[in-house]
Amino acid sequence: MTETTGGGACAPSVPALPDPATEAVLSCGLVEELAYALGGPFHFLLPGAFDANLRAMRAAVADAGVDGFVYFAKKSNKAAVWVERCVAGAAGVDVASVGELREALGHGVRGEDVVVTGPAKGRELLDLALRHGALIAVDATDELDALLSAAAAPSGGGRPARVLLRCLPPAQPHSRFGMTDAELATALDRCVQAGDAVRMEGFSFHLSGYEVAPRADLAARLVERCLKARALGLRADRISVGGGLPVSYTDAESWRGFLGAQHGGQYHAGKRFGGDDFYPYHSPVAGADALRALLAAGPEGQGRPLAALLREHGVALLVEPGRALLDRAGGSVFRVQGVKERSGQRLLTVDGSSLSLSEQWFNSEYLPDPWLLPLDRDGASGVFPAGVGAATCLESDMLSWRRIPFRRRPRVGDLLVYPNTAGYQMDSNESPFHELPLPPKVVVDRVERTDAPGGRPRWRFDRHFLRA
Repeated sequence: MTETTGGGACAPSVPALPDPATEAVLSCGLVEELAYALGGPFHFLLPGAFDANLRAMRAAVADAGVDGFVYFAKKSNKAAVWVERCVAGAAGVDVASVGELREALGHGVRGEDVVVTGPAKGRELLDLALRHGALIAVDATDELDALLSAAAAPSGGGRPARVLLRCLPPAQPHSRFGMTDAELATALDRCVQAGDAVRMEGFSFHLSGYEVAPRADLAARLVERCLKARALGLRADRISVGGGLPVSYTDAESWRGFLGAQHGGQYHAGKRFGGDDFYPYHSPVAGADALRALLAAGPEGQGRPLAALLREHGVALLVEPGRALLDRAGGSVFRVQGVKERSGQRLLTVDGSSLSLSEQWFNSEYLPDPWLLPLDRDGASGVFPAGVGAATCLESDMLSWRRIPFRRRPRVGDLLVYPNTAGYQMDSNESPFHELPLPPKVVVDRVERTDAPGGRPRWRFDRHFLRA
């Protein structure tokens, strides 16, 4: 696609999937009002989407007749509202630091509903997890030794250490996470020797990528490990398959069209990305449907679905999604504060940093098209390609290297709304570089038809932001 109104060649559009809740927020004037009041970039959060995603995942497990539990991966977004929704929805929280564990406990999550993951956990984290009865995914034999030492100390509170043993996936032999077969054998021996000091509840793994079949195969292997651990007198009645449930941001046709037509001339400064650099922004099976597909998959050599294997052996399935629970649960808003031409190409500058759109910091690009909310609703229409730069002094600080095909001419004062950014994009890399304040998070608690009486969305600041 080439623009006839100036600005250079633009990349194919990657439209976000329709989302009535986000569209209601954009259509009622709330975004413009908040941008004026806050005077800078901000994120808006839609807890109703989180609730719907959680219900769908719980239904997927229940419909398969499997005992299971959903933990929200807290690292995917720092906002307090998600932990609040976990409490309301009887879900757990996956944490990997003392700060995350304190946040979860402080917002009402029971210690028993927390799983502590991550590598090489420090003594303070182990002590706190033990005192509150959290489930601890042990990553290495020396970590298990540290946990047993903590459990024996007075600060351990006299509770048994609830343990999952994390396995090194055979397909990822160079991963720094998880234990080899030999290390797992050593860990199991130590769990047996520890007696009542340890409650070894099962095994866990995390896989890169989003394919269903490898997860089903490895989950089946973990069921077999549970049976062998039971023969040693251990409880071993659950497995965790981690996260990795994909999110579909755009439709299949748009995604195929983008991958097939993109080239370096469509990016600012000739930037190039390989197709494999991008998150798979379209997935034919996503979110709770991906969980259903996992449970329905026939692991290699089993001849029956994973769900049947779990039911037969009384093994519960634990999942730790982050992005998938946050699908369509918020967006990020920036104001255009500069427009310039470089080598015949249009470049916008906004009032924030690409650190608030984290995909850009992983040799990749956040691809769903941002919406343009024009200051002047009567502005020119057409196709106006433009890249989007940030407010810092770094050449690499780009929100969008891709020249986006805007349908109105962008002007200073317009707002750009990047859709569906709640999952990892908003804050996993945020930094107050240049003393720029971190964008506040606004919770939109009610989204209804804006043409109905009392239908205007209600909003509040997220409690995590208020404490920051």
